[in-house]
Amino acid sequence: MSAVDMAGPVNLPNPPEGPVPGDGEQGRASGSVQAVQQLGQTTVPQTDSNIFCMTIIGQIEGHIVLPPQNKTTKYEHLIPQLAAAEQNPKIEGILVVLNTVGGDVEAGLAIAEMIASLTKPKVTLVLGGGHSIGVPIAVAGDRSFIAETATMTIHPIRLNGLVIGVPQTFEYLDKMQERVVRFVTSHSRISEARFKELMFKTGELTRDIGTTVIGPDAVRDGLIDAVGGIGDALAELNRLIAQRKQPAGTGGALQ
Repeated sequence: MSAVDMAGPVNLPNPPEGPVPGDGEQGRASGSVQAVQQLGQTTVPQTDSNIFCMTIIGQIEGHIVLPPQNKTTKYEHLIPQLAAAEQNPKIEGILVVLNTVGGDVEAGLAIAEMIASLTKPKVTLVLGGGHSIGVPIAVAGDRSFIAETATMTIHPIRLNGLVIGVPQTFEYLDKMQERVVRFVTSHSRISEARFKELMFKTGELTRDIGTTVIGPDAVRDGLIDAVGGIGDALAELNRLIAQRKQPAGTGGALQ
């Protein structure tokens, strides 16, 4: 005797009447509601682009996980994305958009070095703020832009947590600071003397040593290349992509 015979007749549920959720008009309505909830709009533009846009927002998270209420940029997320963009033949340029307060020094330098070592054209854009360790990331591209009202805070490196008061601690701190200074001055037009002058300036920040520079001032000091927004950054990136596509030896004067 089979299991069905022993258990008696089996009553199967009747198939649902009407459209199945996820299909037809009901599915499209559900998708629209989700788009409104997540993005505040009913239609999400879908387009294939040859530009990879990477956003660096909030606080740059290092080896210590920050609290969940903090908006963070995790370097273990960005580095694989940059590696994938570098080897993807469909990606021809990288746009890096920053609105960060800074964070872990080594994580920020790792991201900056990764961006600087890309062979594809890359343009950085500071919107809102590119503070602290966000400064090296902002100058890591082939061309850098900053919004007119955006700011960048330049200050010395600080330590938190337990600090051992021995000369070796301060020597280590000085070496780490030199790494930041060397990277910024080698990837921008600002001089080392001027950058350190801004870094060690007193009387401007209420609880710290340093300087806050606004968009035009950052350009005037040579820290950022130009004042501009998303349109200017994309136009420059497309120009660099087109320039990279030109065969070697073309574009010169003819006689």
